[in-house]
Amino acid sequence: MHKDQFQPKAPIRPTAHLNRIGQGRHFLQIPGPSNVPDRILRAIDFPTIDHRGPEFQRLGLQILEQIRPVFGTSNPVIIYPASGTGAWEAALVNTLSPGDRVIMAETGHFASLWKKLAEKMGLRPEFIPGNWRRGVDANAIEDLLRSDTSGEIKAVCVVHNETSTGVTSNIESVRKAIDAAKHPALLMVDTISSLGSVAFQHDAWGVDVTVAGSQKGLMLPPGLSFNALSDKAIETSKQSKLPKAYWGWEEILAANRNGFWPSTPATNLLYGLAEALDMLYEEGLENVFSRHKRHAMATRAAVEAWGLEILCENPAEYSPVLTAVVMPEKSGGGRHDADAFRRLVLERFNMSLGTGLAKLQGWVFRIGHLGDFNDLALIGTLGGVEMGLALSQVPHRRGGVQAALDQLEK
Repeated sequence: MHKDQFQPKAPIRPTAHLNRIGQGRHFLQIPGPSNVPDRILRAIDFPTIDHRGPEFQRLGLQILEQIRPVFGTSNPVIIYPASGTGAWEAALVNTLSPGDRVIMAETGHFASLWKKLAEKMGLRPEFIPGNWRRGVDANAIEDLLRSDTSGEIKAVCVVHNETSTGVTSNIESVRKAIDAAKHPALLMVDTISSLGSVAFQHDAWGVDVTVAGSQKGLMLPPGLSFNALSDKAIETSKQSKLPKAYWGWEEILAANRNGFWPSTPATNLLYGLAEALDMLYEEGLENVFSRHKRHAMATRAAVEAWGLEILCENPAEYSPVLTAVVMPEKSGGGRHDADAFRRLVLERFNMSLGTGLAKLQGWVFRIGHLGDFNDLALIGTLGGVEMGLALSQVPHRRGGVQAALDQLEK
């Protein structure tokens, strides 16, 4: 082998986020991972400590207590060093057994991925079909549960805020449907893109397992995921037959009582989580939720002023986290290319917009307005979109930014 092959190569670094001359800051306006505030970055930069020592124990006990109100629960919340996908799996393996039937609803790409994961684990999902433009159909869930006279359905799994579509489902209505059917199925909810941005009540809404991730409303990098548990879920886990080791709740709950974890935790991300929780409580959770609603309303005002179509069909289900925008049709057929538009915006204005996922690819782009975000960031984002529409020669009306300003000034 030639000796040159052993020479070290220059490292590959992401350049889009560097403050290159004339470009300013990068606008990361995808619907997660969201921008990480400087306060959290500085906290993550603290020296790593002994995860079996008293200093870490104090941190662990503090976080495990402070995270509960964000979920709207007084019950335990388990924290994993994992992505949201890990939390999906943990929710299923701790409560279900091979061959169990579960109800899932096709609200978008991530609901579909959770369903595929359930299939790989030997479960039998009953997938309620959807058009990716509306939320969960609670009536369809109730009908399925009423027809399950033998009790084969063990869980109802739904996505609260579908990141791929900008649609938020009514979880209270799902709980009411389960109760109306007098069915014992567990209710599991994915809040990966809604937690910390949209009001959620694990206890009041009768949710048994709430799944979440760190990289969206909690303003952290990817790497932490969560399961919030009900008493019923903990009791059910004792009879679960799906194999589990790393994901098992029992050992983690036992260790958490003393502020520790049975395996190595993501120490520095937990520093960041402690800072994120401080930031949320300093602003006040209700104020955080109101801010997200306000920015979402201003974004939709801009989209409507441009004469473009919002993907979500039901105004009652508009997401406070993101807005998915449908590209207009071409006069000769087909639609203007959303990905070409996104590339131009990135190249010209150093701004990343969310792509259309799966069957939405090419004809939808997504504007994220979540996490560490304020009025000026929103106006900069919408200004980049409006300039990009013009440069891409996408048919639209001017005035979207002004419409957003008018909305923000109310």
